[in-house]
Amino acid sequence: MRTATTVEASGGEPWSEQTDFVVEAEKLGLDVCWVAEAWGSDAPSALGYYAARTDRMLLGSGVIQIGTRTPVAVAQTAITLSNLSGGRFLLGLGASGPQVIEGLHGVPFAKPLARMRETVEIVRRVLDGGRISYTGKEFRIPLPGGDAVPMRLSARAEHPVPVYLAALSPAMLRLTGEVADGWLGTSFVPEGAAEAYFAPLDEGLARRGRGRADLDVCQGAEVAFAPDEEALGAMVAGRKKELAFSLGGMGSASTNFYNRAYSRQGWAEVAAEVRERWQSGDRDGAAALVTDEMVLGTTLIGTEAMVRRRLRVWRDAGVDTVRLYPAGRTLDARLATLGRAIELVRELDTAA
Repeated sequence: MRTATTVEASGGEPWSEQTDFVVEAEKLGLDVCWVAEAWGSDAPSALGYYAARTDRMLLGSGVIQIGTRTPVAVAQTAITLSNLSGGRFLLGLGASGPQVIEGLHGVPFAKPLARMRETVEIVRRVLDGGRISYTGKEFRIPLPGGDAVPMRLSARAEHPVPVYLAALSPAMLRLTGEVADGWLGTSFVPEGAAEAYFAPLDEGLARRGRGRADLDVCQGAEVAFAPDEEALGAMVAGRKKELAFSLGGMGSASTNFYNRAYSRQGWAEVAAEVRERWQSGDRDGAAALVTDEMVLGTTLIGTEAMVRRRLRVWRDAGVDTVRLYPAGRTLDARLATLGRAIELVRELDTAA
């Protein structure tokens, strides 16, 4: 397995500390660093800076939200970051959700599947370097009815730009298998992934005559090492409110892709109850419903032996790149956690 992490440049810590984390992560041997956007700073600006501070590690947008930029603007960004990094850029795209797209950006969150498909098609046409002419249901380039004619960018892509899609719903997973080079997943429980995730991915792959080897499965989870069972219990208890937020507070009142993902992996009843309590304002009650099994099933938290076993389960389930979110109160602590996790992945590959 390859190793990766995700950082958010505006994640609450000083910019300099975040940069130090990225630079040191490369020295530890990390393969990929994804930069999140969410509702904080933009990803491309930070990626350009990190490209100048690193030499080997791949850098990816994790993710650019398609509702916030035109497809051609996305392609321009991808070409710029790929060229200036010497071909180390991975283009991660996501539809986000109505709360961010409509609530923050004021753009309709309509037909995300069609918009994603057409965005990928347009981006790839731009990357090919020809004149841009496209007629779809969501995008028309040039805009008809005026004097505009098809144009091509003056910039050229000097390297291939792999496209990754962030997907949770079955429909978006099928599209990922059909058109993408990689899948950026979350809310992953390997024991329930075959039906919840891999079945629609494989269906999409089959539509294009492709197989699992043609898709980089990149899954992420928090990693933390507990010295003993007592410390592990405290760790698990501390994560329950975070998981309750994903189940009850992410998305809008009617749309929560995380809740649906957990429901498809065997926790439909609990996920529904957590969401109901969270939406009613009972945050503590929602967190109390989250079980230890749910926290441990979807993270890489445990004693070192437990984390080693779970990494093997993830690999055997079909994960190609494990995205590690290292726990720790300080920069040094997070780097120590990340370093040990990278070592465990290497040991796992060596023993395979």
